[in-house]
Amino acid sequence: MILTFGEILLRMSPKLGGEWIAQQTIPTFIGGAELNTATALASWEMPVSYMTALPENALAKDMELYMQQRGINTEPIVWCGDRVGIYMLPQGADLKNAGVIYDRAHSSFSTLKVGQINWKEVLKTVKWLHLSAISPALNQEVADVCLEMVKVAASMGVKVSLDLNYRAKLWKYGKEPIDIMPQIAEHCHLIMGNVWAANKLLGISIDPDVAVNNADKQAYLAQSIASAEAIKEKFTNCQIVANTFRFDYQHTGIEYYTTLHVDGEQYVSKVYQRAEVLDKIGSGDCFMAGLLYGFYQNHSPQYIIDFAAAAAIGKLNEYGDATSQTVADVEKILSQN
Repeated sequence: MILTFGEILLRMSPKLGGEWIAQQTIPTFIGGAELNTATALASWEMPVSYMTALPENALAKDMELYMQQRGINTEPIVWCGDRVGIYMLPQGADLKNAGVIYDRAHSSFSTLKVGQINWKEVLKTVKWLHLSAISPALNQEVADVCLEMVKVAASMGVKVSLDLNYRAKLWKYGKEPIDIMPQIAEHCHLIMGNVWAANKLLGISIDPDVAVNNADKQAYLAQSIASAEAIKEKFTNCQIVANTFRFDYQHTGIEYYTTLHVDGEQYVSKVYQRAEVLDKIGSGDCFMAGLLYGFYQNHSPQYIIDFAAAAAIGKLNEYGDATSQTVADVEKILSQN
């Protein structure tokens, strides 16, 4: 079983310029990084559970039913608190864009406390546990819960994967990521992100030209190796490091490739160039799902990184937070590139 842990969110995506007011409607999606990963895994027929915290109300029950209909086991959900977290992102914007507006204070997930969850019971059938840096960014209590969880998981032999996604607007409780994330990373088997996030969240050094995106592909690939080796040296439980590289392409598109460092070797995906992108939300979560899919089934490292990158590219052509791609859909992208 694969278990993902994080906050379920409602994403509202209004059209700016007053159009959302005139139309009296805002498109709404159910998401959250870890749920997006779980949804992709379920689409690929992987045994996956999702753990979050939800209030006991009709809206939350509708969300639970939606997850169950997507093939996700919702039994680990903690029912507590009073509200669901929300974030608003204007259509066409990126989550790293300053336009994102969070409304997550006092959500059910943000009220979780150490000692509230029996982790040994939750993790007894789990092979892989996945979390992201978004959860520890909420407040000290949730950060402590995350650390509690990964410590128990590691002691039980559960492999832990960590997504180093950085959201500057969430780190507002007096701590910087470097104060929190290294303690969590110590217990992780797989760390995914990019070389810039590894620098910001884990203190991994970065070449000055790479840091300001003034480098070529070979320099980025060299930095990927250096960052992976530094992560493994600093966090000795870590055996696998994956990095993504996403750059603007022809104003409205992206250039994208990824790397996987395992057993002393670096594997590089194909390079994708897309002139147009439908929706950037969830592509990194889909990439993470591709990694878990591959390692869960013991595929070769090259296939794993190729599949994960293709899955991320496929997600860019889907509207909404989570992918609906099948394995066949992803493999079709691979065969066409």
